Amino acid sequence: MHEQQSTRLAEEITRLVRMGARFRGMLKTGDLGAEFSALMLLPPLRSMGPMRVTDLAEIKGADPSTVSRQAAQLVKAGLARREADPADGRASRLAVTEAGVAACERVRTARVAMLSQVLADWPADRVGAFTDLFEEFNDAVEAHLRSDPPPRETS
Repeated sequence: MHEQQSTRLAEEITRLVRMGARFRGMLKTGDLGAEFSALMLLPPLRSMGPMRVTDLAEIKGADPSTVSRQAAQLVKAGLARREADPADGRASRLAVTEAGVAACERVRTARVAMLSQVLADWPADRVGAFTDLFEEFNDAVEAHLRSDPPPRETS
């Protein structure tokens, strides 16, 4: 890719990230009892099943102490529960509750509704092409991150 195109793409990604908080604020999900960042722990728990906070942090690419704080919010809100890890009774796993599944669905439905509004004036073929290219881009970024993991912070 040409440097000018890479620069433009980097600027557009930065613009999208800056809009992220505002976008999240416009989602009509009601009060689910936890910060949005904590709610984003629910989908992997829902799809992959119960797991230790350290494993969840690795999946999310986040600091374990941050994920631990977010997990505590989910437990307090009744969206997740702690359970004994069958592989090691001294450890616990985080599992999504029925209320957590419902919260996942509320966030997903709100996100789809918002994107449907944003893309309402786009022709279907452009939405399809954009979706395909965006998926291809995300796949490439994930592959790059797997092949060249960022250095771990040390204290």
